[in-house]
Amino acid sequence: MTTAVFAFYLFATVLLTSAVMVIMSRNPVHSVLWLIVAFFNAGGLFILLGAEFLAMLLIIVYVGAVAVLFLFVVMMLDIDFAELRTGFARYLPLGLAVAGVIFAEIVLAVGAWTPGAGVAMNDRLAGPPEGMTNTQWIGSVLYTDYLFVFQAAGLVLLVAMIGAIVLTHRQRPGTKRQDIGQQVARTPAGAVHKAQPGSGQGVEL
Repeated sequence: MTTAVFAFYLFATVLLTSAVMVIMSRNPVHSVLWLIVAFFNAGGLFILLGAEFLAMLLIIVYVGAVAVLFLFVVMMLDIDFAELRTGFARYLPLGLAVAGVIFAEIVLAVGAWTPGAGVAMNDRLAGPPEGMTNTQWIGSVLYTDYLFVFQAAGLVLLVAMIGAIVLTHRQRPGTKRQDIGQQVARTPAGAVHKAQPGSGQGVEL
């Protein structure tokens, strides 16, 4: 067994184990930690395939940003584990039924699928051109052949960001909002009120 084959089986085994533990862990914080382990091992598999750019992208973006964000959000939430277990037991039959249907569909799709004409199944994929690294090759193809698709994906993300901002800052009835200009323009005469109520009397605000 070569070193590459041993590394593949090692990364794949740890990846599958951590993926199962993400679902089976009772503590959500432990699930996020197992998810980070899965991302690291998936990055190792990408490196074995020669896609070091995708591996670094997976580790930097998903582990460094998304998974850490998940971890902090889960740690800040006040989760009632007893209620979670009650809901899990209640919806377990429905979940198993849905999982069985999806598994049967996957088995039928894989069993009935046959590669079409011209589909290379056992051929080794071509590497980057001579004198060009993997990252340079991805950038060259992305910004030439798929430039419009890349720009369209950016526009979709821009529209989603604008929609999230609009939904967050929309005016809701009955809510108090901060007015910076009014706060800056306030004077002590309009902000301080002196009163000397008598014994047993209240103060009118």
